[in-house]
Amino acid sequence: MRMLLPHDGDIDDIELERLYDYPSDLARPWVQVNFVSSPDGAVTVGGKSHGLSGPADKKVFMLGRTLADVVLVGAGTATIEGYGGVKTGEVRAAVRSRLGLSPVPPIAVVTRRATIAPDSPLVTETVVPAIILTCEAAAADRRAALSDAGADVVVAGDSDVDLPTALAELDKRGLRRVSCEGGPHLFGGLIEAGLVDQLCLTISPLLAGGDASRIAFGRTPAAPRELELASVLTDDSFLMLRYRARRSG
Repeated sequence: MRMLLPHDGDIDDIELERLYDYPSDLARPWVQVNFVSSPDGAVTVGGKSHGLSGPADKKVFMLGRTLADVVLVGAGTATIEGYGGVKTGEVRAAVRSRLGLSPVPPIAVVTRRATIAPDSPLVTETVVPAIILTCEAAAADRRAALSDAGADVVVAGDSDVDLPTALAELDKRGLRRVSCEGGPHLFGGLIEAGLVDQLCLTISPLLAGGDASRIAFGRTPAAPRELELASVLTDDSFLMLRYRARRSG
């Protein structure tokens, strides 16, 4: 893997970790969003993001999990991509231990209707309980079933999941290093609420065509969020771009 920005040259695992690590001494949840896209704007091939990915992209994606307190994902993406709990091998566990992080980050699922099945891998195939971020409008029996299955069910809003409230609930649990893995609806909501601190966007060397979604959609924010390009990596014609919101410093 080669770095093009902020300087030019090959990059090793130590430098990669330093580049993508979260700010120290966080006083609030800090949200990094991760996406892969084709140059023509598609986020899936055949309905899944896997067809756009490659070894370097997967390495950066897994590093995002390794460095995070919690993995945030929308229910649709979690279901389509077949999410289970996060698994960490010896190397990633050693990195997390060195950084003072818990052995395994939980997955927090945003679901307005609490539609995650209680017997889904997200709930049953996990070392730590999944966090279900839902709202009062979700059926009480669905919420109860998820709780009975071992999930940490959090009500964050009335008719929909209020994302600032959801992040505040994660903060109460000491989860400030937030790695968001989509999907587009959740990313759009985070943009609208002004909650995105960093975007890690991989451009895959494929023209996908078709009618696949863009990386974010939803209601238009009051003003576009200004970003600055913090780093650029390349490997096998993939580009790994890292943008930071200017307000984040």
